[in-house]
Amino acid sequence: MSLRLHDSATRSDRELVPLVPGRVSIYLCGATVQGAPHVGHLRSAIAFDVLVRWLRRRGMEVTLVRNVTDIDDKILAKSAEAGVPWWAWAYRFEQEFTAAYDAVGVLRPTYEPRATGHVTEMVSLVERLVERGHAYQGEGANVYFDVRSFPEYGALTRQRIENMSTVEEEEATDKRDPRDFALWKSSKPGEPESAAWDTPFGRGRPGWHLECSAMAHRYLGESFDIHGGGIDLRFPHHENELAQSRAAGDAFAQHWMHNAWVTVGGEKMSKSLGNSLVVANVLRQVPAVVLRFALGTVHYRSTVEFSQASLAEARSTWERISGFVARAVERVGAVGAEEVTSRPLSALPEAFVAAMDDDLNVSAALAVVHEQVKVGNNALVAGEDGVVREAQLQVRSMLDVLGLDPLAAPWATSSGPDDTARAALEALVPAVLAERAEARRTKDWARADALRDQLQDAGIIIEDSPDGARWQLGGTR
Repeated sequence: MSLRLHDSATRSDRELVPLVPGRVSIYLCGATVQGAPHVGHLRSAIAFDVLVRWLRRRGMEVTLVRNVTDIDDKILAKSAEAGVPWWAWAYRFEQEFTAAYDAVGVLRPTYEPRATGHVTEMVSLVERLVERGHAYQGEGANVYFDVRSFPEYGALTRQRIENMSTVEEEEATDKRDPRDFALWKSSKPGEPESAAWDTPFGRGRPGWHLECSAMAHRYLGESFDIHGGGIDLRFPHHENELAQSRAAGDAFAQHWMHNAWVTVGGEKMSKSLGNSLVVANVLRQVPAVVLRFALGTVHYRSTVEFSQASLAEARSTWERISGFVARAVERVGAVGAEEVTSRPLSALPEAFVAAMDDDLNVSAALAVVHEQVKVGNNALVAGEDGVVREAQLQVRSMLDVLGLDPLAAPWATSSGPDDTARAALEALVPAVLAERAEARRTKDWARADALRDQLQDAGIIIEDSPDGARWQLGGTR
């Protein structure tokens, strides 16, 4: 049994064969911290979090590098407009990204380097490219990559140079070819003195594409297994990364993975459309676990349509699954975390393993989770405690791979009340349920429905059963 992942470079599913047996190295393009994170940013983070979790469940040692771009034109422009030092602006939003990742249960990367901490490596890379004849100096400290000096340019996206559009944010007059891209940029009038570094080319700052190549080389070496990011980064960012790294003599990434974007009303999220959804605002309306479920249970190469309907569906599905886990724990106790997280592939349902090994087919994997929930619910009714425990173990082990085990952090800690609040709820909710039961007995349906709605509006889920009504916390509507 082998893991096959889609390779964006070859446009085919390929078996993942690590450069070092038993170890997988991944470089993931992280945030450009120019503003607050939106749900599109979380889409990529969650998709690759699932990849890391599955690789580790398969027994691999994973090194994940996710960078922070903390200096670029937009950061300088927005910080100046706000009257805030650029580095303070960048740090503020870096912290917001970290909080957003943590909120939806994304594991911390092995390393999270900042661009500004690796200028030495960047300068070294530019010098190598100049020496090899793949880069040239323009006006001032400007240094450009000469795309026509590298015959493989366009290989990642399968484009011919003559068919490419120019993509630099502002057109420069000192380029040999308008498609050449900046490796190093001269300081501009009015920019902060602190936003520039002295180099052999003159005082300036790095180009965006240069940063990732330098940091990938620093932490993962001349060659590594997987390069990941959003599909919108394939061109020009990843194409340019690949070109400059290969031109400098590095083999660079062996496998390319790209996640699809989030759409709103059928259109890609963007600030220009006015529909970017800031994570902090979304989490005021939606429990974090539901947001993760909505973004993380769609195949990573499929578009996620973000809407109230999709969130409601995610919430409903999550409540069914987590509700089973809660009932199973009530009946047989919680299976230990170590047993859940260490469950070997051979003990997981074959269909689940096959789905995850098929390019992380989380939709098919989730269908297997539902099958086990059904088995567990039937066992609860039949009083088969051994089957209930096994179903709990299977469900939670599979959910752990998806970052959704209800009894694991952050869901087991941040989503529940403290002991005092729990005690209050356990005293008050049964009283309301008793009143509702009496209303149902006397066929006062309006009163019974009103009491149910009152509890649900407070984030308490009611589930009627032959043994009476059960309740659990599920988040406010």
